Amino acid sequence: MEDKIDVFQWANEVDEIKNNVSVELFLFNKNYTPYKVRYSDSLTGNVKEMFMNVAIKYVIEEADKGLECREYEMSDGEDKVIYRTNLAKVGRAETLIHLIENEYKDIDYFSDNEYEFKKIKGIIAKFSYPGGDKGTKTFYIAKGIAASSAIKGAQSWELNGESFEPFSAEVAIKMPTDNQVAIIDKTVIIFNQPKFEALFQYDYKAQVIAEEKAKELQEKYKLKLSEGLTLNELLQDKKPLLKKVQAFDLENEMSQEQLIDYADQMDLELLTGEDGYIDILDEKELTKFVNLVNEDYYISPVNGRRYEIKSKKLLEDTEEGK
Repeated sequence: MEDKIDVFQWANEVDEIKNNVSVELFLFNKNYTPYKVRYSDSLTGNVKEMFMNVAIKYVIEEADKGLECREYEMSDGEDKVIYRTNLAKVGRAETLIHLIENEYKDIDYFSDNEYEFKKIKGIIAKFSYPGGDKGTKTFYIAKGIAASSAIKGAQSWELNGESFEPFSAEVAIKMPTDNQVAIIDKTVIIFNQPKFEALFQYDYKAQVIAEEKAKELQEKYKLKLSEGLTLNELLQDKKPLLKKVQAFDLENEMSQEQLIDYADQMDLELLTGEDGYIDILDEKELTKFVNLVNEDYYISPVNGRRYEIKSKKLLEDTEEGK
């Protein structure tokens, strides 16, 4: 990694100026679209405590107990270890930060009536503080939010003293208190690996496998993807499809010509150009292509109907049939 962040130095630096740090909150949905969130001045101390203070306190206190920071790509679920990786590798996190930094004026304020809290995936706090000659410095702390943790006002009562009263808010949220992910400059600091991977749908091992399999597929078949799409990114986003591709023995799979003939037999429209390339325009076309390579389509000799096979088990030849 270039420009590696020293998370221990960062924690000590922020700890010294934590009273001069300002904070903004953003919710983001499953498409990683951010929404601005206003909050009461009376919550400022609580926001800083739950997002910033618990993180820097953990790093500072655990450093004396042997806490280490290692590269995420070398992770092996060790104790007393936090991980870091380059923000550019985590596409969804990079997109989220880009929108907040560069499209701020176009970001809407969140309203449950308009956007529905059940579609929210996480919350991210942006912290800013004076950085001397470097101007304003920023960092982010993100946490996942379970939609099931929200309490709808219309369906709830609140207990005030000895009596129930109508719930006064549209939605109440139980905020996660654990450390999950920090983003400092161009570095992602990972406190909780499973929650990081779930929050940003990022799995390095799956990414490596997808890259390898995408390369093998493009060496075997002539494929043309829409501008902006890459085969490995499409495979990363569709794990069931990636699992199927992992099982391919490409040396023994059908050729490009056989694949196109097979698609014609199944009456499936496989997009091909005059140059002989198979066009992959979107995830739907990729799924069709992978299913064809896997021979997942079948015509019944009994009724002539076409089927998509969801599960296949190879029947081995019997001794008599060998």
